[in-house]
Amino acid sequence: MIKICVVGSIGSGKTYVSQLLSNWSYPVFNADIEVEKIYKKSQIVFQKIKKLFPKDISSFPINKNELTKIILQDQKNLKKLIKIIHPKVRQKLDQFLKKNNKEKIVILDVPLLLENKLNIPEDIIIYIEPKKKLLKNKLKKRFGYNKKIISILNKIQLPLEEKKAAADYIIVNDFNKKKMMLRIKKLLGNIVLND
Repeated sequence: MIKICVVGSIGSGKTYVSQLLSNWSYPVFNADIEVEKIYKKSQIVFQKIKKLFPKDISSFPINKNELTKIILQDQKNLKKLIKIIHPKVRQKLDQFLKKNNKEKIVILDVPLLLENKLNIPEDIIIYIEPKKKLLKNKLKKRFGYNKKIISILNKIQLPLEEKKAAADYIIVNDFNKKKMMLRIKKLLGNIVLND
């Protein structure tokens, strides 16, 4: 099984590229989607966060706006939340890999993949490099855009140059679907050919 790990900055288009890759019927693990499910369905995670921040968390399921306020109150709170969430995400990732162990290729869209050392040397890392002006516009259009939160999230990530240096392939993202599909098709051809 080839694991293709999609990495890049916040808003670079990791999920966008992962979705395009899924057009070739490869299973995709999206950590952000899994986190959303955990917030909505896991009573255990809710109880742990509620215990840590009793005045800030009102009720189940967890409200993301309340989490945002907790992080803005103190940047250190982000790491406290990650310590609760990460083991659950890791568990979901392990289940995904076990379920799809006979697939030729799987796609991993995990924002802190390199930071948490979830990859192995055999994995193929694709770095998404967005056009800077387009990135700024895309981020501003995001629902719930908060410049301060993005700044805090960036601080817990590896410098982009390190991510780029760790990549086997770099895809420039100009958010043009037709061009991106061609780039990904060529990339997949190289990966399968070199395997």
